Amino acid sequence: MSRETRSPYERALGSRVDELHPALRRYFAAIPAGSVGIGEGVFEVFGSERRWLRPLLAVARRCRVIVPGMHRGVPFRVENRTVSGRQTATRTMRLDSGEWSMVDAVSVVRGGVVDVLGMPSIVEAEFSVDVVDGGLRLNSSRIALRLGRLRVSVPKAVRPAIALNERFDDTIDRQRIDLVVDVPMIGRVYEYTGTFTYRIAELRTVARKSRCEEEPTRQTVK
Repeated sequence: MSRETRSPYERALGSRVDELHPALRRYFAAIPAGSVGIGEGVFEVFGSERRWLRPLLAVARRCRVIVPGMHRGVPFRVENRTVSGRQTATRTMRLDSGEWSMVDAVSVVRGGVVDVLGMPSIVEAEFSVDVVDGGLRLNSSRIALRLGRLRVSVPKAVRPAIALNERFDDTIDRQRIDLVVDVPMIGRVYEYTGTFTYRIAELRTVARKSRCEEEPTRQTVK
């Protein structure tokens, strides 16, 4: 497999990609041109219990990074694409207040991957990549804030530690994702956990389905 056809995760893992569960190998592989990877499921918990963080998280919400408050039983849909060697994802949650999306783009770097979050991009997190019992494990090694053209690294003494685990649960035939964010001397400030199904679909098929779903709504309005 040539460099141009591999995803950032495949390039970071090298031969260890074969240690992933077959469903995860498919999930973390490059998405073919003209197609999109679609995951649909439910987050059991999503957000933060820290009320004092809400003003800061409100800014992050507008930039499509994270959302204030703790939410439970949240239906979501993720759309993955491979664009110019990057793996992009848009995760849309159906919150009580309405739909909200978080966006990110993952690229390969020496020793791991780097995830750029937000629209506009405001957070950059570098991760080591490992395979544990057939699942993918990411642990943050560096975090930087993007302030316009400036990139400011967060000092280690106050730098959040992000840990993400993805695995496939054969007992329920669904993929599970768990993410936690811990800050030194403070503890857990953010988390989400959930399960979902995943498939690869042609973009034209997805677009056609969306038009069919919208048509009854337009007729009802008339």
